[in-house]
Amino acid sequence: MAPPDPPAEAADPATTVLLTVECQNGVVGPGSALPELAAAARTSGALVTIARLVAGAHDAGVQVVHAIAERRPDGRGASRNARLFRAAERLPVQQLTGTRAVRVADPIPVGDGDLVVRRLHGLSPLAGTGLDALLRNLGCRTLVVTGVSANVAVPNTVFDAVNLGYTAVVPADAIAGVPADYTAAMVGHTLALVATVTTADAVLRGWRGAPRRG
Repeated sequence: MAPPDPPAEAADPATTVLLTVECQNGVVGPGSALPELAAAARTSGALVTIARLVAGAHDAGVQVVHAIAERRPDGRGASRNARLFRAAERLPVQQLTGTRAVRVADPIPVGDGDLVVRRLHGLSPLAGTGLDALLRNLGCRTLVVTGVSANVAVPNTVFDAVNLGYTAVVPADAIAGVPADYTAAMVGHTLALVATVTTADAVLRGWRGAPRRG
């Protein structure tokens, strides 16, 4: 069975925001701290698909927000209450504020009107970052979630979005995790229960011909 098209409100640029999650050089770029995840994002085509969605959002007047995970060189404010965070402290590539590692990775285009939300802590760009307030100020009702990883940050973002009252849309071909079969299981058995799981092409079809955001 083909994935459903997104809900009608997702085609309205005035109430839709496209979010990229951790699509940064130090995560999905060639010098990634997580080479297996970076390879999955590229070989699956997810990174190119995200770039297509971002370009399509720019054309349609849909607001784009890039969520970046980073840390200060001194580690102040960083979370240490989970094994994942402690392991990240020991990685050879660090997501340090102001470095190339925390820039949006190619081939994703960054427009002049894009917003970048940076976090020093936690697992989700929506928890304690101010992103929720920004989305509400933008009039967002539908959040299209893309990026990495399907293991942690993407589902966490979707759950937070739903809990905060947004309609979450997940283009399954625009997320990646490891291993690949886990990504498919996460989408089919978890995300599909709380979000509209669809494809990038379906999202782009909905945006084509829609009136641009004023």
